[in-house]
Amino acid sequence: MVQRILVVDDDQGIVRLVRAYLEQNGYEVLVAYDGETALHIVRRERPDLVLLDLMLPGRDGLDVTRVVRGDTGLAAMPIIMLTARVEDHDKIVGLELGADDYVTKPFSPRELASRIRAVLRRAEMPSPVAKTTIRIDDRLEIDFRQREVLVDGERIRLRPTEYRLLYHLVNNAGWVMTHEMLLSKVWGYEYRDETGLLRLYITYLRKKIEAEPSDPHYIFTERGVGYRFVDFGKDEE
Repeated sequence: MVQRILVVDDDQGIVRLVRAYLEQNGYEVLVAYDGETALHIVRRERPDLVLLDLMLPGRDGLDVTRVVRGDTGLAAMPIIMLTARVEDHDKIVGLELGADDYVTKPFSPRELASRIRAVLRRAEMPSPVAKTTIRIDDRLEIDFRQREVLVDGERIRLRPTEYRLLYHLVNNAGWVMTHEMLLSKVWGYEYRDETGLLRLYITYLRKKIEAEPSDPHYIFTERGVGYRFVDFGKDEE
């Protein structure tokens, strides 16, 4: 089945370049030059992935991402943000809103295609479930089937990337998982050097499950190496 990608950018030259390269690689390409048209196509065509420029006339890429992630029928749609900005703040805001990845302009078509393959691979990956719910302690339960955590009985839904990260941490509880190991398992081998991305998502998880994110009791940092989830079969000092 041919996968469809929506390319959203007001630079027609970039759109032509990306479209030609993706079509050569077997994708069907849809095109929009502004945010409002992009949302219309997303709702009507349900593409497999959206390449979304940050700076767009009318609704910008951040606003489009916010609308898509707020729609339960579209919320899981993969989004890669394209940006000419290099400030970390812009990347972080995009990821916080739910973008799956970002690519900074100028980029090579080969790099972009590699990122697309990685994000689509993650989106298609079935979620292994050993148990419906794992009880960590009296405060924390994790429902892997529903991709939710229960903190003091309150359900907190996880975003797909947060879920994958927590899954690998919990299923290796008590063991140190290196940065490269987590990046390869959660994002793909192409991301093995993106330690800043991993650190950001660890922060997201801690905010959702830790009573005091700055003094974690579940996800521990092994400085310079990686992260370790508490061995919930033992007492953690």
